[in-house]
Parts: sequence; C-alpha cells; structure tokens
Amino acid sequence: MTTPDISVIIGAYNAMPYLTKTLTSVVEQTIGRDRLEIITVNDGSTDGTGDELERFAAQYPGLFQVFHQENSGGPSAPRNKGLDNARGKFVFFLDADDYLGAEALERMLAMAEKNNTDVVLGKMVGVNGRGAPASMFRRNQPRTDVFNSRVYWALNPLKLIRRELIEKHELRFPLGYKTCEDQLFTGMLYLKADGISVVADYDCLFIVKRDDGGNITTTTRGADTRIRVLELMVDMVEKQVPAGPDRDGLMNRHLSIDMFHALIHLARESDPELQKKNYQQLAALLERSYPDSLKAQVNAVTRLRCELIQRGMLQETIELEKVDREHRSTGVQPDVLVEGDRAYTRLPFFRDADRGIPDEIYDVTTALQDRHQLDSVTVDGSVLKITGHAYVRRVSQDAAATELVLRERGSKVEHRFPTTVLATPELGAGKEDGGKYRYPAAGFSAEIDLANAVDGSRLPKGLWDVLVAVRIEDVVKEIRFGHRRLPSVQSAPQTYVVTDGEENFAAALYYTNPYSNLTLDIGEKMHKVADKLHVDSVRWSSSIPSQLEVSGSWKLAAGPVSALSVRLQSDGGKAVTLPVTPQGDQGFTANVPVQGLASGTWAVSMWLPSQRDEGWSKPVAVQPGLKSTRWYRRGLPWYVVPAKRGNLVLRVGRVALVKAGVKRLRALRSA
Repeated sequence: MTTPDISVIIGAYNAMPYLTKTLTSVVEQTIGRDRLEIITVNDGSTDGTGDELERFAAQYPGLFQVFHQENSGGPSAPRNKGLDNARGKFVFFLDADDYLGAEALERMLAMAEKNNTDVVLGKMVGVNGRGAPASMFRRNQPRTDVFNSRVYWALNPLKLIRRELIEKHELRFPLGYKTCEDQLFTGMLYLKADGISVVADYDCLFIVKRDDGGNITTTTRGADTRIRVLELMVDMVEKQVPAGPDRDGLMNRHLSIDMFHALIHLARESDPELQKKNYQQLAALLERSYPDSLKAQVNAVTRLRCELIQRGMLQETIELEKVDREHRSTGVQPDVLVEGDRAYTRLPFFRDADRGIPDEIYDVTTALQDRHQLDSVTVDGSVLKITGHAYVRRVSQDAAATELVLRERGSKVEHRFPTTVLATPELGAGKEDGGKYRYPAAGFSAEIDLANAVDGSRLPKGLWDVLVAVRIEDVVKEIRFGHRRLPSVQSAPQTYVVTDGEENFAAALYYTNPYSNLTLDIGEKMHKVADKLHVDSVRWSSSIPSQLEVSGSWKLAAGPVSALSVRLQSDGGKAVTLPVTPQGDQGFTANVPVQGLASGTWAVSMWLPSQRDEGWSKPVAVQPGLKSTRWYRRGLPWYVVPAKRGNLVLRVGRVALVKAGVKRLRALRSA
C-alpha cells in the first residue's frame, strides 16, 4: 500500500453544518487525493456529524478512515486516535468547523520538503469575527525556530507536522483537559523540531467562529484548567530550555497570553475561595518563574499584572482586567507620559500613592509604538529628497522633532539631517485609538545633498539604511523607514549617476528583502551602473557598409545620458568614442563608422565616463547573425570580421590583394 504524503486528522463533535465545508476543502486540495488520507473521529456526536462522515467516506472510497467513539469530553482523545492510525509522512490536524485554502497542503508540503523542516505553519485567517494569530505570518520563513521567530505565539496544533518527529518523541495530546490541551503537545514539537517553516503568502487555514457559540474555547469556563495548563507549560519550558534570553522569550508568551486568559476567567469566578486559591497559584508560579530579566521583557500591562499578583492585590488585579478589556474592546489604549528621558503608560494605579506601584512598572520607553509612511523618494541632481510622516502613538507631538538618519550597515557610522515639518491634519482622525489622538504636524520633508553630505564631502561608499528619529523631550524613537509607503512610490531599485562637481558616482535607492525598508547604496555595493546599460541590437547599416548601428536602452533612474558613448578599444591601447543619440525616455542609438579604424582588433563596449576615473564600461555581447563586411579606402579593399562568441570584438584589416588573387585563382582551377 502506498504511503500517503499527508494524513489529515479531524476530530468532530456536533460539527454540523460546518463539517461539510471542512471535508470539502480537504478532498478538493490541489495536492491531489492520491497523496492524502483523511482520518476522521466522531466523538459521540448527536447532530448527524457521524452520518456526514460516512457519506463522504462512501463518496470517496479508500480516502477516508471513519471512527466512532463515545464522547471523550475534549479534543485530545480524537486527535490521539487519529495519530494511532495515521500512515502519512506528515500529519495535519484540522478542526471540524475550520477549512483549508485550496492550495494549502500543496504549498505547506513543498515548503517542508524544500527546506527539510519538521513543522510548517500556514497563514491563518479568522472568519465570522474570530481572531487569528498574525505576528508570525508577516513574511515567509523557509527555516526558523522558536527562538528566532514568533511561531511560539501560535501553540495550536493546526499545522503540518512530520509524523516521524511525533513518534520519535512518543508525543500525544494530554487527556483530561477541555481547553489548552494542545499547548504541551505543540510546544514540545516546536522544541524538538529540526527546523520550522512559515507559509505567509497564502491563506492556508480559515478558522471559524461558530454562530452557535460552539467553539470549545468559548464554551469552556473557569480559570482552574487554564492555570493547570499554564503550570505545565512553565514546567516544560524550564525543563527544556536553560535560563536566559531564550527561556525568557518563551515565558513571555505564557505570561502575556495564557495568564491573561486565566485572569479573565478568574475575575468572573463566583466562588471566592476558588478565586483566592487560583490567585495564590499564580503568585506561586511567579515567585519561581519571573526573574528580573523577564520582567524587563514583558509588556507594561503584563508587568503590572505580575506586580499586582506578587503584592497579593486581588481586587486591583480584577479592576485592571476590567480596564484592559475596555481598552481592547474600544481600541483606545491609555495615554503615554514623557518625562525627560523616560516614557510611561497611564495604566491603572499609576502614581497612586495608596498603592505605591513604582514608575518602572509602567515604563514603555523602549516599547513606544509608532506609525510612519514614506510618501515620496527620489534623487534630483545630487540631492536625495524624501517626504513622509512619522509619529509616536498616544503621545502629544507638540514638542516633537524629526530627523532623518543615514546609518551605514557595516560600520554603524551614522549621519543625522534636519527635516522640514509638513502639515498632516488628517492623521489620527481614523479608527485607530478611537480618533482620540491627533498628529497634525507629523509630516516631514528632507533634502540631503549627497555630494556634500559629510562636512562638505560626498557621502562615503556603503549601504546606508534610512531611519527616522522622532524626539520628544529626551526620548528618541528610531524607526526603520520605508516598508510602509504610498502605492505611487516606485518599489523597484532605482539607480542614479550623480556628480559631486569633480566626478560622477552611483547612488541607488532600494528596499531590503525581506523587510522592505529603504536603503541608499552609494558606490555600487550591490547595484551596478553597468548592469543598467543594455544593447539590444548591433548591425551593419544597409546604406553604409562600413557603419555599425548600435541601439539599446539605459535603465538608470537618472544620469548623464548625453555622456553615454560607444567605445572601441584597440589591442594597442588606442580608443575611439562615439556619443549616442537619446531615443524616447530611456532608449539610444549610435552610428559607429569603422572605415577609419587602424588594422587590429577593437573591443566594443558601452561607456559612461567620470571626471576623475575610468567611469563605467560594459562590453557589448556578440550579436547573432552579425557577419563580416568590406569597404574601400583610397581605392583599396578593407574588411571587418566580428568575433563569433563572447564579447564583441572587431578584427579590422586591409585585404591582401596578392594573397586574395592567388586564393581566387586556385578556386577557379579547382572548379
């Protein structure tokens, strides 16, 4: 029996009518049914789910395995049943109310096979108001891990997983939990995986909020189970990952997400004794697993939660959750206060003398949120011109000052330039923060003469990353600039040839991969001027046999096209240059008379001169079909023979009449 590439495992409990779309999305995968097996487990449904599974199994013989069992009370047992019967090289867990994009499995499997990774996350999309993880899907990641990406913030098992990894470590879903049971399974997979991939450029998985509220995460109440799972996850992280930044990164996720969800349910707990017990459990957890290094890493609201729990301030914790829920529902976060070189968020109990919470708990100096946009960028002559806007959210911008920063990537040398304020009366008027904050002077323009940018001298060679620095009092927020830009901004690299008055030099604007931020390439570190010179055609003139006609294009954004020439260089060191004639926006032609060339070989190239050096030269390639030609000079025959391959070289000489005559006579005699 052929081993399928993927076993799709679907546990189902009272999943109608959503189940039909779920199953249809699997059987219609572009990867092909011959590469799949679908294992479905009816977990004691009472609504026709079992009948629908059997209907699909009958419609697609040999594709489905259908199991029926008594209700187990949670997703773990059905998923484990599927694993016990899976034969595929990979498994994919799919919930019975979710569905796949048509190419999802094909793309995810291709990513795993190309990069030899054990786990693949496919981009998730929320349906009907359901939230979906997003931070890990900003770009494709062929090969990463939990410490160098955001994948750990998606601990659901709805992923493509190499089955060998699961069996090697004898992993199964823990029983006895109605929610969060998948975290221990997925967390161990992540930590044991030999590489993790992310498919972010295709909507792979659609997770659905049911109209009947039947999603298990919404029907499972109480903090008790969530705290037990949180304790398990903390134990797992501490056992598997040594103390330090890597452990702190994973623990940040559990305190920011899982403790937050536990506190939501703890605040609703009607049994005061159970509420107190759960609260003490959280305090004990923080006592052993919340070092100062982690305190510095978590966000301000999580840091405040932890501070209140450690102080035993239950009612304040409940009040904080109420305020935080309001912030989340309205989309309006608290103001940010800037004092000197520090910034603080005005969360509850800030500078409340009765509570005595220190300012450092509210410190967001290194976590200020910004908004920015590039509106235009060009090089005019030798002047770099940039317009856009940048501001720090929820902070009064009255005293804000903006600088443009050019920072050389290798050396970290930087130069700062002033900007001119542009009015932006519309900024802040939208939905963000409920329109509470306005940023009417966040626009800016900057002009930097690249020929005189550094103490009267031109900007040195290098890759100069573009940043915007917004200063409010003594707090400076530096923003890597360019990845948010107007559609009218040209995204393809733009190469310019500019002059500093003494010589020409190259400057290119381009956007980095994968983050798409603006960088200025001075001196052709990555973008060569010669690569922008293209010859499309070389042929002999039909009216003047000794004249070569060259046509092509130059793909420079700007440059001295009037100085562009065709250059012929002899093996003896002589050079002949002939200017081109511009045609249209970026085309050119040139007529190259060869009748005056001395005998010898002449290499043909495109040449853009500079005042103090050789400038830029690009050899012209041999053109298919370009034959030899002859002409008369002072009554004597001359010839040109082009090279047959490689770069275009012309061999020029005078026909040897005696030798030619003997050769012709021999030809006549042999006829």
